[in-house]
Amino acid sequence: MEPVTASYKRLSEIYEADYRDLTRRTNGMSLLRLLTAILSLVCTYYYIQYKNLYLLAAAITGAAIFLLLMKLQKNLSWKKTLKKHLVNINRQEEDFVESGKLFAENGAEYIDPAHPYTADLDIFGNRSLFQFLNRTTTYTGKTTLAQMLSASLSANRIRENQEAIAEAAHSLETRQELMAIGYIARDSKATFEQLIRWTREPGQKIHTAVIICCHILTAVLCLSVIAYIFSGNEVFSNIASRVFPVNLILFFTQVKKIRKELFKGIKIDEVLKSYGLMLQHIRAASYKSSRLQELQGTIRDTEAGRKIQQLSKLYANLETMENPFAMVIMNGLYFFHIHQLNKVSDWKHKYAADIEIWLQVIGELEAINSLGNMYYNNPSFCFPELNDRYIIHFEELGHPLISAKQRITNSISFARHSFVILTGSNMSGKSTFLRTLGINMVLAGTGAPVCAAKAAVHPLPVWVSMRQSDSLADNESYFFAEVKRLGSIIKSLEQQPCFILLDEILRGTNSDDKRNGTISVIKNMIAKKALGIIATHDLEVCLVQEQYPDILVNKCFEVSIANNELKFDYRLRDGICKNKSATFLMQKMGII
Repeated sequence: MEPVTASYKRLSEIYEADYRDLTRRTNGMSLLRLLTAILSLVCTYYYIQYKNLYLLAAAITGAAIFLLLMKLQKNLSWKKTLKKHLVNINRQEEDFVESGKLFAENGAEYIDPAHPYTADLDIFGNRSLFQFLNRTTTYTGKTTLAQMLSASLSANRIRENQEAIAEAAHSLETRQELMAIGYIARDSKATFEQLIRWTREPGQKIHTAVIICCHILTAVLCLSVIAYIFSGNEVFSNIASRVFPVNLILFFTQVKKIRKELFKGIKIDEVLKSYGLMLQHIRAASYKSSRLQELQGTIRDTEAGRKIQQLSKLYANLETMENPFAMVIMNGLYFFHIHQLNKVSDWKHKYAADIEIWLQVIGELEAINSLGNMYYNNPSFCFPELNDRYIIHFEELGHPLISAKQRITNSISFARHSFVILTGSNMSGKSTFLRTLGINMVLAGTGAPVCAAKAAVHPLPVWVSMRQSDSLADNESYFFAEVKRLGSIIKSLEQQPCFILLDEILRGTNSDDKRNGTISVIKNMIAKKALGIIATHDLEVCLVQEQYPDILVNKCFEVSIANNELKFDYRLRDGICKNKSATFLMQKMGII
């Protein structure tokens, strides 16, 4: 198999060559357009001078060729932009794999301190799991990935996602093409929400009588112009010159409806075009996993991509009304924007209810591709084997955001003992290990691979209490915030077993109260069939293990002192921590 960085380097070079070729072709097309425009203008000038129909035909032909070249150049420019994005995608990924540089949006808007685990485990925010994973380009994709990382999926859905993510990982170019198309859209939350609102509002329908008048007046104008060209009779010229302003008057009676249908401040046709192309890309892919085939079937039967492309073209036509010259000419001659509005209204009546479903397909594909991208970049990660026997087991478990060169791995199992009391001095690695375990449980719950050599997981709701804080807004102390979180955990355990991670709880009270409270919490949680870990500095808490030898087990991280320096190996051991570092560290720093 080709090394990851080598594949990114190879693709970036291929796409860079394609980009240069398209740049040459686009420049050549621009020159050809200029020459055609000059030729058409010259022929028009001499036709006015000499009234030669051949010159008129040449001028019209030149104008038609100019319009055709403009369309071809637009397509070339779009392909050029696509290649540029593909170059950037591969360069970013190469840099990410080599240096660990995070470049994606960090999902800070999804931070929720009240969530069972996302705030404590740094799922969102700067240098978060979300930023590490995120390869989405649309708002719906970003939101879907955030929802995946925040929710508990069923075992069946996890298995479906595992299969889909494994397939996506090995479909590198397919994934990247979908990303590149999405980047062109320049999609945003405002765009998405405005589009969804549009689908739920009634269309701006033009009255049938107005449409009939439009057809009649257009026919009269066209026939008058044709008659004047072939007869030269001024009567027909006078008729045409009078119908034109009448057309404009009728058009301006409908302008308010047309403007109401336009998206304010958004080139919606470009966003819709990218949506349509993404859907067509998904429809054309050869998916094998059941989940991807199911998503594909949602849009294949309705030809969603083609229909979104139709709406994009309608809006591209409708938005030409922002050009005053085009508005006057196009509507004075044939009521162009009135007819476009009617077509938009018809489209909306037929398909508007499906748009949200189609965008959800894009969102889920982007989320699955993001997780597949992680697996491609980290082929040593593994998919956990799922079980329903409350077995959680990890071999060589590591934190996915720590580079492989610096990552220290540990193995842990909740099969024989369901709850662990973890001790260790400050800086020995307890909190990092809790986050490592929590983040990998979250990944397992999405169907993603985990940072481990081997894993078995019973999917369970995850609850964490590691980072409670005072809340001035709610007039809450740190201690009360933590007690509230523990209360929420107990309520959740009353509904079903959960996976719990607790780090030095009840820090806001005296030592005796804290010790007794911690022991009571442990007893209550194991009585409610909780699985998980509680980290503590109080070694007397570890003695409760003697009362529950079949359920509780003591684990620790040790520290050693060598050559007047603290040495941490971050290795998980059996038993209770024996060494302490706080006094030594304060003495060394001259504090005591």
